This record gives sequence, C-alpha cells and structure tokens, in this order.
Amino acid sequence: MMTKKELLENGLLEQYVLGELDAKQNEVIEKLLKSDAELKAKLEDIESSFEELAIENAILPPDSVKSGLLSKIKIADAQISPKDSNNSRTWLGIAASFAAFFLLGSIWLYSELNTVKEDLRIVGDQNEALQKDLDGITKNYDEVSKWYAALSNPDAEQYILKGNALAPEAKIVSFVNHRNKSVIINAQKLPNLDAEHDYQMWADVDGEMINMGVIPKDAKLMAMTYIDDAESLNITIEPLGGNDHPTVERLISNVYLD
Repeated sequence: MMTKKELLENGLLEQYVLGELDAKQNEVIEKLLKSDAELKAKLEDIESSFEELAIENAILPPDSVKSGLLSKIKIADAQISPKDSNNSRTWLGIAASFAAFFLLGSIWLYSELNTVKEDLRIVGDQNEALQKDLDGITKNYDEVSKWYAALSNPDAEQYILKGNALAPEAKIVSFVNHRNKSVIINAQKLPNLDAEHDYQMWADVDGEMINMGVIPKDAKLMAMTYIDDAESLNITIEPLGGNDHPTVERLISNVYLD
C-alpha cells in the first residue's frame, strides 16, 4: 500500500498531475487525497506551479491559425444571403466559427503542454543522473577518508614486503595496528597473476601459518585479517580462491614484525 511519504518522496504527485500514472496508481492517490487535507493542498500547489510554468513558457500560435479562422468566418458570412439572414443562421455561423477557433486552439495548446511535459521529464532525468554522480562522489570521498584515517593513525606500524626471485617486482606495503587489531595492505605493486591463481597472505604464529585472507586481483588498498601474536607476514601464490595451507615453495615475500 502506497504511503504519503512514498508519494511525496518519489514525485508521484507530479506524475499524477501530468497523467503519467496507471489507473491503479491514480485510484490509490485519489483515496489518499480525499482523506488528507495537507496532501490535497500540496496537489493544488503543484497544479498551480505547472499552470504558471505553462503561462511563462507560452508561445503564440502561428499567424496562419488566426488568418485561417478569419477566412472561414468570412466564407460563412458570404454564404448567408440577405433574405435568409435570419438571426438563428447568423448566430449558428458565428458559433461554428468560434467552435472551430477553440478546437484548433485546444489542439495547439495540447501540443505545447506535451512539449512542456517532455521538458520536465528531461530535467527530471538530468537531476536523477546528477544525484547518482553526487552519491558516487560522496561514497568515494568517504572511502578515501576512511583509508586515510587508518593509514595516518599514529599507532599503525608500516612494514614493506619485497618480492623474492619468484616475483622480483613485487612490493607490498602493510600497516599493522596492534591497538585496534587491524592490518591494511597496499597491493598495487603486486605483479598480475593468471586466471587460475591468487595471492594469499599468512601470519606466522609460533611456526604455524594462519590464513589472513586472499588478495583480490584488482585490489589496491584492502584490510586483511589481524592475527594476534604474529611474528611475520607472508604472501604466497595459491590456486584460485585460496588454500587452507600455504604453498611454501611459492612464497614470494615475507617480513618479520618487531
């Protein structure tokens, strides 16, 4: 069941005024309008705003519309002979002429209204796209702020894991915070692997290698699992998705913690 909040937040009243909703939606909105004076006042404001918008953007009908209608009136007058020009015929001709005028005017106004509706739709689409861009920027800013706060924390100790002969170009920067029990790594300089393998990180605790997590192929900054009492950090190449124990012969880098 549609609520008043949903109606206002999703712009359904505006769509209702523009006739863009289906019969079921119209029925629900009309029931809400009957029972909610505030909602009805909001509807009247929207209708008034659309009316003002239409007037402000009104375009005069082409001159050909006016000249064509006047010509029809003159023809109608000429067809009434003097002896047949009784009042009823005269007024019928005038009424028919005005009816034609208002009909053409209504058709033209309807066309202009559709143009305004299309302009409003385009503006709405643009606003929606801008909002999505803004949400994306805000999300990215929040993400960067979170990483900056973690990396700049005075309790975070930096350790650099350099690659061995298996991966001489590898370089991983790790930030270990024993106070809040976190490990963050910058894996941007890990060489690319084939589709069948992943890098995996391990903590050495009393000679036992404990899994700290798989490093995604597209990772730059990421949080790994903090392991208490770790003596060193180690990175191996494992089958895709990781392994339950390290492949020691495929160890590419390690660093001892102070």
